[in-house]
Amino acid sequence: MAPEIRPVPKGTWEPLPQAGCVGVEHVVLMREPQVIVLLKFGTHGTINEHPAPFPVDVICMEGSGMTSVNGEMAEIKAGETVTWPPNVPHRLWTEDSEMVTLMVESPGRHSRPAEQ
Repeated sequence: MAPEIRPVPKGTWEPLPQAGCVGVEHVVLMREPQVIVLLKFGTHGTINEHPAPFPVDVICMEGSGMTSVNGEMAEIKAGETVTWPPNVPHRLWTEDSEMVTLMVESPGRHSRPAEQ
């Protein structure tokens, strides 16, 4: 069976339209079966704190910033990833830096897969 090759939409960077977001642009790469989005944070960019009903994996591709999960803060930098569990408030932002992240929202996944 040959692999199914599909095109990835060539989106353009647009401001993230979510309330409370400042200085963040996004490009949607995929909507099914997962939502995969590139996010570009300018200096002092922020996504407001909010929960999601499914796990979200964030991979820092360039630069560095901050993340919080249920109020616990940590730095995230290029080459690192964080998983936000479902139904727990989380946030992502930059202070005096810029950052590019790859965000994978997994509506069909309800818990983190076991480590192999």
